[in-house]
Order: sequence, then C-alpha cells, then structure tokens
Amino acid sequence: MSKALQDFRQLRKKTEELRYNLTAMMAYAGSGHPGGSLSVLEILTTLYYGGVMRYDAEDPGAKWRDRFVMSKGHASPALYVILADLGYFPGEKLKEFDADDSMLPKHCNRLKTPGIEASTGALGQGFSMALGMALAGHMDKKEHRVFCVLGDGECQSGEVWEAAMAAAKYGLDHFKVVIDNNRLQIDGFTDDIMPLGDLKAKWEAFGWHAEVCGGHDLQALRKSFDNMDRVKGRPQVLIADTVKGKGVSFMENEADWHSRKMTKAEGASALREISRSYEEFGGSIDDFILFLTPEELKKLKDA
Repeated sequence: MSKALQDFRQLRKKTEELRYNLTAMMAYAGSGHPGGSLSVLEILTTLYYGGVMRYDAEDPGAKWRDRFVMSKGHASPALYVILADLGYFPGEKLKEFDADDSMLPKHCNRLKTPGIEASTGALGQGFSMALGMALAGHMDKKEHRVFCVLGDGECQSGEVWEAAMAAAKYGLDHFKVVIDNNRLQIDGFTDDIMPLGDLKAKWEAFGWHAEVCGGHDLQALRKSFDNMDRVKGRPQVLIADTVKGKGVSFMENEADWHSRKMTKAEGASALREISRSYEEFGGSIDDFILFLTPEELKKLKDA
C-alpha cells in the first residue's frame, strides 16, 4: 500500500537517502542524466512518500492505483531508486542501471520495469500518453488520478500544448501535471534556447488551474498538491521551481550536467557532499544504501 511518512523532517531525511542512492547508482554505472534526476527528487518524494499518490508495490497493476508518468524519461534514475526502495523490485537491481538488457534502461520502459506506467524519452510523448490514461479514466468513470512530470525544456514541444488543449476541453480534473522548472536543458538555459515566457499565465490561458511553488520545499509541494485536489472541472499544473543538479554543488545550475557522466573522482566527491548534508539527521547515511556492499560503497567513495 501507499507509504506516507509522518512529518516533513522524516520526508527530508528520506529525500537525502534517495539522493545518496541515486548518485551512487549513476556513479557506479558511469551513466545517467544527473542534473534533471536530482532536480526532480523532492517532487517524487512528495508524491510517493508524502501521502499524495495511491499505489501498491505488491500489486503494481491494482485497478484503483493512481498512475504516474515520467514524461521527462531521462530522469528515470530518480524514479528507479524510489521504486526499489518501495519494493517494486529488489534493490540489488540498481547495480544493473543502463547495462545491456537491464530491467533498468536509461529511459523509462514499461515493458521492463515494474512500476513504470509508460515508456518515455521522446519529449512530449509521455504527456500525451498520460492524457490518454486520464481521458480513459474519465470516460470509464474511474476515480484514480493521473500524475505526470514534465521538464520545462520539454514544454517547448508543440505536442505538449495539443495535449494541454485536449485535457482542458474534456475537463479532466483528475489529471495533475508537475513541471520540473529548473530553467536548463541540454544546450543551455531555456530562456536562451527557446523562451517559455510566463508559464503560469500560459497554462491558465489553455484552461488549466496553475500553481507555483519552490520545487525543493516539501511543505510547499504538499500544500500545492492539496490545493490541486480541491479543483473541480479543470486539469491542474504545478510549476515547481527547481535547481538542476540539486544537492551536489558542482552540478547545480550547470547545463553540462544534463547528461554528462561522472568520473570516479566526481562521483566520490558527490557522495561525500551528500553524506555531510545528512549529518543533521544523525547516524550514517551508508546504512541506507540499497544495492552495494560496504566494501563496494567504500571503493566508490574513496575513488
């Protein structure tokens, strides 16, 4: 069943444990998209551990479950560590991230990974698939909700706005979208590549209820999701202002970390920094690693 932590301190603690596993997994594999995976983490933590989404790791196909689509499919690492932590598959599988024939490919694949609802990576298409799920639920008079995370650069795709128009037309009030607004994409700042303007005003003009909050503020995120649940007759979008590479100082606000792989030394440095951030909670963050032996983790941190 869904897992809800009791307070926001516990939720912050869990977020850092997930950040540690996420960074270790990408460092171990020498692969992944670090910047956008780290920027979206608090959003996902709130959805999966903050009492927002309904799901059952023991029955991933439960008909009553809420659906989640990671439209920015390159942020799959953030979702994988959560699914492993919740028990959708064994944590040891994180060692196989982006390996040949792995159940954890670089982009989300619903045919390979338990808990993945849609195969995504071609930007904009995940949002359209999520719209289809929401429309089907609406037509069948089902009560489940559909959540979808978009990247801000992804909102440059025309397909996004076609789907946005359709969702508003059909009044899909159980359709909830979050934009990971980290202001960077693979080639630089979104304002330099293709400016998005006032995103809140733009989505409202398309007939959506729009919220804006700090994307790393767990309490603000939860409040926004609660507000969205009270809206009737319109789909809702949350524009979450985030920092690309959040939690690893040398990655923050750097477009190069959209898809750059970490060197062994960079991976070790990132893990040590997250370990220091965790000290406020007491204990060792190493105790919460999901997929490495103590010897393997030490080797990764000492590189």
